[in-house]
Amino acid sequence: MSGYQKSEIDKSLTAELYRPLPTGRLLFNYGMNAIAFALTGLALIPLLSILWEILHRGISGLKADMFVKSVIDYGFGNAILGTVTVVGIGSLLSIPVGMLTGIFLAEFGQTNPTRVVRFIATILSGVPSIVVGVFAYGVIVLVTKGFSAIAGGFALAVIMLPIIVLTTEEALKLIPVEQRLASAALGGTRFQTTFRIVVTAAIPGITTGILLAVARAAGETAPLLFTALFSLDWSADLLSPTASLPVLIFNLYNDPDPQKNQLVWTTSIVLLSLVLCVSLISRLITRKRK
Repeated sequence: MSGYQKSEIDKSLTAELYRPLPTGRLLFNYGMNAIAFALTGLALIPLLSILWEILHRGISGLKADMFVKSVIDYGFGNAILGTVTVVGIGSLLSIPVGMLTGIFLAEFGQTNPTRVVRFIATILSGVPSIVVGVFAYGVIVLVTKGFSAIAGGFALAVIMLPIIVLTTEEALKLIPVEQRLASAALGGTRFQTTFRIVVTAAIPGITTGILLAVARAAGETAPLLFTALFSLDWSADLLSPTASLPVLIFNLYNDPDPQKNQLVWTTSIVLLSLVLCVSLISRLITRKRK
């Protein structure tokens, strides 16, 4: 084929690519875009209305000293500390176990034990949080004879565990097989390939799953009602009842005291900001990964 013929073919292909769409297809395209935008706006109305209501009612009562006062002094400092404490305990219990379980599911074959573990993790991810709270109450509270931050952390760990397991497994499955083969070709053992190559490459995805689990745990109320309970003042130690932001909102929402009712809306802003920050961090990590 001569150079002239190639040039003519290229010109015809270019003309075909840049040819305007028929009127019918343009109208259909514009119509579908309009419907998609309208449905998106409709879906955002409940979310935006909730955000507006929380900000409208809560922002006026937000003061700097509320972050260092306890609930009994019309602050939420002890609730923030309690939330960080129980979520931290839950993370310490669930993250190592969840990551190792996810690695086992993704890297060590489709054996019967693997299928059973995956099935249990999937079922556990759908268990209502209040059921988890009752379970933690029977396992920890009844045994220790008291409500505590440790019991609350255990309940949150049960909620976080399946999320971390399943997201870790999926993150590891996204790593190309060629990387595993290259490591094996260079003399790497199965252990070295898994932990030095595959897990290292999947760290952004694993971290995203962990942060999503933390965000969900931070907003849970029902498990903490059965485990950590609540405290109007600062907790003495990890074995005593502990305040948390979600339970503060639950307990004081119907309180007739106007100051406590205002505290509920202000606390909602703090809790929403906390969950939003964790979610944004997970999105930034995902974007960096891409």
